[in-house]
Amino acid sequence: MIKLVVSGCCGKMGRRIITLAASDREFELVGALEAAAHPEIGKKISEVLKISLADIKIEDNPEIIRDADVVIEFTSPSATLEHLAWVDKFKKAIVIGTTGLDSQQVQKLKKTAQHIPIAFSPNMSLGVNLTFKLVKQAAQTLGQDYKVDIVEAHHIHKKDAPSGTAKRLAQLIKETSGRENVDIDSIREGEIVGDHEVRFGGPEDTLIIKHSAKTRDIFAQGALTAAKFIVQQAPGLYDMQDVIG
Repeated sequence: MIKLVVSGCCGKMGRRIITLAASDREFELVGALEAAAHPEIGKKISEVLKISLADIKIEDNPEIIRDADVVIEFTSPSATLEHLAWVDKFKKAIVIGTTGLDSQQVQKLKKTAQHIPIAFSPNMSLGVNLTFKLVKQAAQTLGQDYKVDIVEAHHIHKKDAPSGTAKRLAQLIKETSGRENVDIDSIREGEIVGDHEVRFGGPEDTLIIKHSAKTRDIFAQGALTAAKFIVQQAPGLYDMQDVIG
């Protein structure tokens, strides 16, 4: 059984990850981590989420990572780096779904991955990762003869814009086709879970590749799949292409 700590346990993603893990016999929740100022600190996670679980209390002390085999992290960039140091200290594995990390923070992940196994992806969805492959193939085939635009839409609560997924799509297109720039249009409205559309516009036709998330469960389930994968790996930086490949 995989001993799991969920960081950002009271967030929308954290709640779904814990709920799905509770019905998965391969996982045992051993810790629920939140920011120090969170109002749910000290409460039982089972009472907060209204599900049947062992009496795990919501804590703000990263020492609980000591009891885990793997940590799943969906928080802020600064909190992620703080918790990463604890994961490194205790030589555990970690799945990072946090978005908005800058280049220096990503370099810190790469350096830490020399000591521990890290699964890091801007999007944990199987469908999105298939979209990455399709967009890469399209960019390679069409080259620079087509104008490329990315439109991404998320709920109004999402802090980073463009999304990490949109940035990854743009990066793949630039690396594959040799373009210097790819325009990204970010939309924040309502409770949109996550839409990403890539348009390849040519003189005679237009190719559109689009993924729409219906619920956050596709990301939560992907994170749990990544956790099962990463606990078996040697130190290194892995992504969802490694997980599904």
